[in-house]
Amino acid sequence: QVQLVESGGGLVQPGGSLNLSCAPSGSIFNIDTMGWYRQAPNEERDLVANITRAYRTNYADSVKGRFTISRDNAKNTVYLQMNNLKPEDTAVYYCKQRTGWPTYYTYWGQGTQVTVSS
Repeated sequence: QVQLVESGGGLVQPGGSLNLSCAPSGSIFNIDTMGWYRQAPNEERDLVANITRAYRTNYADSVKGRFTISRDNAKNTVYLQMNNLKPEDTAVYYCKQRTGWPTYYTYWGQGTQVTVSS
């Protein structure tokens, strides 16, 4: 069973930066949309950003201008560069990859903790 493996989380001070990455443990074919979600304690899992195979991006209003999502189609890897981090960015970050037609299968990562604190 292929799994998504995330890395790059950790503890950072306010104003700092982190770069998350997510790659599959095996081969996945025909990946369409890749994205990052986050879930803070006692809250729902919300979209942070996503990117299509054609590199079209979409961001949550709270991260626009601070976060940048990118992807490497050859490696089936998605990245999230997070700058000017704020305490309210603290959450578990999950990556998601979805295949396109005809399978439309969704893979999720196990989550990586991001903590922004002084």
